[in-house]
Amino acid sequence: MKILVVEDEKKVAGFIKRGLEEDRFNVELAHDGEQGMDLAAAGRFDLIILDILMPKKDGLTMLEELRAKQVATPVLMITAKGSVEDKVRGLDSGADDYLVKPFAIAELLARVRSLLRRGGGEKPTTLTIANLTLDIVSHKATRGNKTIELTAKEYTLLEYFMRNANKVLSRSIISEHIWNYNFDTGTNIIDVYINHLRNKVDGGFDRKLIHTVRGVGYVMKAT
Repeated sequence: MKILVVEDEKKVAGFIKRGLEEDRFNVELAHDGEQGMDLAAAGRFDLIILDILMPKKDGLTMLEELRAKQVATPVLMITAKGSVEDKVRGLDSGADDYLVKPFAIAELLARVRSLLRRGGGEKPTTLTIANLTLDIVSHKATRGNKTIELTAKEYTLLEYFMRNANKVLSRSIISEHIWNYNFDTGTNIIDVYINHLRNKVDGGFDRKLIHTVRGVGYVMKAT
């Protein structure tokens, strides 16, 4: 799942990003309200973590504009302002939850998981291809009766493959979505990660799910 963090304090943003990535979320950062608005308006995130006091456009204004554009992505507001009036204003502006600084990363993660479950609505909480299942809330992967232990990046890569099953994904597309940078043709980091993932997902099974499309990229498919 992909989360947008809009926070102008870079140390705080880095703290949140590390905590989320350790819990196997894919994270993108914005450091002002205008940049955050441009990213969030595209609607490609599963959750937005939004600070209130920011340069260029404050969080409440950004949130009101998102809701006016019918962007329904769940929003967790974070701020140093903790009065009842501030919380009411944030919630009335369309926030789904409110967390006051300073906070423990464990509480942030609990709020995030709760919002993703609640905000999922009719969305499935598991992805399945053949006998491979990925729980996108608990981040647990199983194939048949085998539990697959994944690193944070392997989880993000597997989720991306499963959400795009039967689509051929080039190395540059994978790089952009998983690592958030343009593909460097001089590195084989993507191939290394995919080989690690393939060993865990397909190792010991006759039916292979991750396939190489020579000269193009990779595809996950059941046949």
